[in-house]
Amino acid sequence: MPRPTPFSTAIDRRAVLAGMGSAAALPLLAAAAGRASAAALAELALYGPPAGPSITLAHAAASGALASIADKVSFKVWRNPDEMRAGLTSGTMQAVVLPVQAAAGLYNRGFPLKLLNVMTKGLLYVISADTTVTGFADLKGKKLAVPFRNDTPDLVLARLLKHEKLTAGTDLTVETVGSPVEAIQMLLAGRVDAVLAPEPAISAAIIRAKGAGKTIARVIDIQKVWGEVSGGQPVLPQAGLALTNAFTGANPGAADALQEALEKVAAAVNAVPEKAAADAADALEMPAPVIAASVATSNLVAARASTMRAEIESMLTTLSDADPALIGGKLPDDGFYL
Repeated sequence: MPRPTPFSTAIDRRAVLAGMGSAAALPLLAAAAGRASAAALAELALYGPPAGPSITLAHAAASGALASIADKVSFKVWRNPDEMRAGLTSGTMQAVVLPVQAAAGLYNRGFPLKLLNVMTKGLLYVISADTTVTGFADLKGKKLAVPFRNDTPDLVLARLLKHEKLTAGTDLTVETVGSPVEAIQMLLAGRVDAVLAPEPAISAAIIRAKGAGKTIARVIDIQKVWGEVSGGQPVLPQAGLALTNAFTGANPGAADALQEALEKVAAAVNAVPEKAAADAADALEMPAPVIAASVATSNLVAARASTMRAEIESMLTTLSDADPALIGGKLPDDGFYL
């Protein structure tokens, strides 16, 4: 039986049409009337996950890097897929970083959005206090926590376990939890043996453990394993910035301007992570030193989606080979890529 995604069961045609109607009326991203200045928008609200790409968005909003695009720029973190789904269907979220496979599924089911870019080439790792764990085969008989049921970490794990011929519930115990923070807390409390989660939660766990006199380490680089499974490069283009059609239709040229600015911001984040971390600390509810430490292993980019189509399609094909419904039954067509 196909696995339902957080999006496939809740966004129907009625919700799509309602979202389109409400989005068209929103002042959130409205063009400033009668203005000929460089800032075309009165307000730009960006949304992102509790993970690495939001470091780039938070820094973009706080640093003034988007001042030529909007007079007022804000950034908020969505805490779980349900919150993000509600924001999309209501039209309150028009510029949002989300899992690429979720964006593809939404697009294929008729939701009016397009993918502007990819904001990480992969930031998933397995961490454990047991350094004898070096691959998935070593997790046999152990307990592994993973956040967000039917979202990227969980879906990637399912595909990798299949490749390794391991069965959750038989060969190992998989505990699916509501957030990366919850998974990390379980590891630190000794309730699980390992965690698969994204940065910066991974760096947070390693640093917290060190402060408590314990050693937790990255024992599996999911990007490397993914490359082995897919037969390609160790790249997992798991999250990107999507723009709704309401936004791009109301603001011609804004997508290109936003992409150009975010490319520069991503480079700045990688060059001086401490500054970006200071800007992202409040939004991500993590200490700035933890966020700064995570940048080196977050593979943060702002690569135009169209230039990464081959990598995106490779990931989508591998993720959905057993259940095409995960991405709406097919690879998205040209219209998906901004």
